[in-house]
Parts: sequence; C-alpha cells; structure tokens
Amino acid sequence: MDHTNTTGNPARITPVPDSTLGPPALVQAIAQRRGGTLLNLDRMLLRSPVFASGWNGFMGAIRTQLSLDPCLRELAICMVAVETDAAYEWSQHAPEFLAAGGSQAQLDALQGDKPSGNTQAFNATERAVIALAQAMTRNVRVDDAVFSAVQALLPDAQQQVELVGVIASYNMVSRFLVALQVPMEADMPGASA
Repeated sequence: MDHTNTTGNPARITPVPDSTLGPPALVQAIAQRRGGTLLNLDRMLLRSPVFASGWNGFMGAIRTQLSLDPCLRELAICMVAVETDAAYEWSQHAPEFLAAGGSQAQLDALQGDKPSGNTQAFNATERAVIALAQAMTRNVRVDDAVFSAVQALLPDAQQQVELVGVIASYNMVSRFLVALQVPMEADMPGASA
C-alpha cells in the first residue's frame, strides 16, 4: 500500500495495516458504515480505537441522520476541502456532491475565484452556504451579514445548526487529514500510483 499523499509526502503515521486491524467489532462497524471497506482515514483513526469509535458514531450521524439537504451538506464539505487544501476530503466528497444532485460545473466553480459570488453556477442558497463555509474556515468568526443570509434562505433553525455543525465537523476532518498527511487510496482520483 502506498503511504504518500497527493503532495508526495509520506504519511506522518502509517495507517494500521490489514495484519493488525482491530478491535474486530469496531473495524466491522466502521466498514459497515463505509459499505464494506475501510479508508486510509479509518486506518489512521484506528491507531486510537477510542477516538475511532467516537469519530465513527459522530460522523456517521452527520452523514446519515441530518435534515439538511444532502447537496447543501456536500457543497459545504467540498468548500471546506478547497479552503483547507484537503485533497483527500475533496476526493471523497466531490463524488458525493455529484450523487446528491450537484454538477461538475459547480465543482469546477468551487475551485475558482470567489465562488460565493458566482451567480452562474450557484443559486442564492448555495452561495450563502459557500460564504458561511468560507467564513467559518478562514476566520472562525462569522459576520452578521453572512449568517443573516443563511437564516433568510434556510429559515429552519435545525438546518442552520446542522449546516454550522457540518462545516465545523469537516474542518476537523480536513485538519486531521492534512496534519497527518493521510495517504489517498490507490483507486481514488488524484491518488499517486
């Protein structure tokens, strides 16, 4: 297994290899949530089974139990990936964004200049989500105008809380991935051979 990431740097800590995966019940729970496979992210998390268990439950709820529109969730996650230069996160969530109804043109626009102002690629709600993701990722603090736009376009307080939670959570994910230089899986787009 190649343990380099898209920058060509080796992982700072080697993900757990198949020969030493465990504990079995936790590995099975993670693989089940992932559709039967483990990602290198999971293998890195399994260096601390307690941490991996908490992560799996928390992130599993975010991925499957929120009322927030999945396309908006994935849009926010992809914006966080762009802002944090987390290629691994992008490689996992760009396909999820497409599957949730987003377009390749929108993914391309996220990587361009000022996606929160791009009225060609994004509707008003999507632009508000992008602006919130950028503000939370870049500055932590969010200007009232940015949050007011989200509130006007997503008037349900539950969805507002979930959107902020998604952005905050995936900032955690990207920072974990980038700090540890978690290697891409060989079959992922953008992975090194």
